[in-house]
Amino acid sequence: MPHIHTAVITALREFPQRLASAIANLDDACMTAHPLAGEWSIAQNVHHLADSHMTSYIRCRLIASELNPPLKPYDQDAWAGFGDSQSADISTSLMILQGLHSRWADFFTNLAESDWERVGYHPELGAVSLQRQLIGYVEHGDAHIDQIARTLAAYHHP
Repeated sequence: MPHIHTAVITALREFPQRLASAIANLDDACMTAHPLAGEWSIAQNVHHLADSHMTSYIRCRLIASELNPPLKPYDQDAWAGFGDSQSADISTSLMILQGLHSRWADFFTNLAESDWERVGYHPELGAVSLQRQLIGYVEHGDAHIDQIARTLAAYHHP
């Protein structure tokens, strides 16, 4: 495994703890508030992270096990609108992320060198390699932690 992947895999493994720290001790009103127009609530962000990262994990396994598999997109805004995605109770999504990121990091740690450039095909993104999935989803998690911080700041200082 190239050295560069080691640091990124560590970031992937540690993401659930970083997320939990970012949202520790928030009450239900804060979790479900929409202080920024057009942005999801903090709870919706957390539930989305579970949905999105589960989807990516499955895509990674498909890429590693099949020859050029198709990668199905989904409507993330529609998913964020479901009742379970709007719930202030984020405990199950945090549990999903903790277990998922542990498995996902183990998956990447155990890839053969030749697997890193395997690809799947996404109708909107084109060819997507395992390396792109790893880097992209670490960045995705960071972007949502930033979005949560902006939402939290707007909630406290409208």
